[in-house]
Amino acid sequence: MCLRVVIVDDHARFRAQAAQLLALERFAVVGDAETGAGGVELSRRLTPDVVLLDVGLPDGSGFDLVGAMHETGAAVVLTSSRSVRDYGTRVFDCGAEGFISKAELTGEAIRSLLR
Repeated sequence: MCLRVVIVDDHARFRAQAAQLLALERFAVVGDAETGAGGVELSRRLTPDVVLLDVGLPDGSGFDLVGAMHETGAAVVLTSSRSVRDYGTRVFDCGAEGFISKAELTGEAIRSLLR
């Protein structure tokens, strides 16, 4: 099954690299946004299977957006250049399906969180 993904990250280079990597691993990247508000709106409109959501966005924290993303029907995978250990229990307390550091992003890592 080809999972539909929206990428929400304030770094254009990361969005482009992640989209390219995920496309090679049989994901359909249907959209991307550089802000949390833009990501929520895009997810409402496109109803992706998964939102790859950066923790640090210019208009807020990815932790605070998980609920709004879930309302669109999407699973949420948080990402950051930092380690999951840097966030303590926040990753799990916010209700996201999981966390993948940007350096460890792969399609298989996403799929393993959704099983």
